[in-house]
Amino acid sequence: MIVVMKPHYTPQQLEGVVNAVKAHGLTAHITYGVETAIVAAVGEFHIPSLDPFEILDGVESVKRISQPYKLGSRQVHPENSVFPIDGFNVGGSDIAIIAGPCAVESKSQILETAHAVREAGANALRGGVFKPRTSPYSFQGLGEEGLEYLAEAREQTGMPIVVEIMSQTQLDLMLNYVDVFQVGARNMQNFNLLRMLGETRKTVLLKRGLSATIEELLMSAEYLLAGGNKQVILCERGIRTFETATRNTTDINAIPVLKNLTHLPVILDPSHATGQADYVTAIARAAVAAGADGLIVEVHPDPARAVSDGKQSLKPEKFAEMVKQVKAIAEVMGRRIAPIGKPVAVGW
Repeated sequence: MIVVMKPHYTPQQLEGVVNAVKAHGLTAHITYGVETAIVAAVGEFHIPSLDPFEILDGVESVKRISQPYKLGSRQVHPENSVFPIDGFNVGGSDIAIIAGPCAVESKSQILETAHAVREAGANALRGGVFKPRTSPYSFQGLGEEGLEYLAEAREQTGMPIVVEIMSQTQLDLMLNYVDVFQVGARNMQNFNLLRMLGETRKTVLLKRGLSATIEELLMSAEYLLAGGNKQVILCERGIRTFETATRNTTDINAIPVLKNLTHLPVILDPSHATGQADYVTAIARAAVAAGADGLIVEVHPDPARAVSDGKQSLKPEKFAEMVKQVKAIAEVMGRRIAPIGKPVAVGW
């Protein structure tokens, strides 16, 4: 249920609505607009009539939320959510670019990559330190040593770091280092992990599962939002289909569909969506043209020697060319690549 307040409502009237929501055993989530506010009442809803809320002072209208995902819905939050990540905004007219290697392999490798992607125009640095590998015999990541290297890269370049978290047991350690938690495709429905991340106030980048529907992705995001974490980024990274020419099938449709259904920022991972470096730039261009709020791209100084995902990693010079191309498309769309500067929070 959402309660829309009248323009020029008073704080006392808003408090009365929130108290009424709590009295019915529901949780109140408030979205502030320019002239009004919306109170989303979330929880087990057993109220046969909306009359008790419609008669409250300051209330303009009350209606039920039609989508199963409540807090991520545009019914609750009509405007795009925009929030800062240490130097740039996500979700507005700017397009954020996150880049770096699949895995942190050494101090020299991550520092070289960080400086290269920063110079090319990246806003944030990605790098895995706990790797979800299909084979238990493959490289599993450097753990805390890798986090220390990423922290040094942040110190040298000023870029925030994006790191995948695989388990609740890693949270306490990673809180000391990480700016953005990435939840990988295999953990999209790890609801216990999502609940814990929902209790943090650090940005979460949530990737779509290998075979997940758009609604399932949004329901996973709801776990984060319900926990109070409003800084959630959705990531399309390709889905598993019958096609074998590429690693996954890029669901470019997901970008405009998600932008229509939810206020949350939507980015695309062209590296995992294709699995081949030769196709990454083309899909990155398509993502920006389709309305994506950002890209997350794998970049490695020597892909042939990468311990993981070398086949889909761009060399720094190829990444720089990709940034130039998506910048040109962004300008046609009336947008721009996110500059480095002091961020300003908007929305929630």
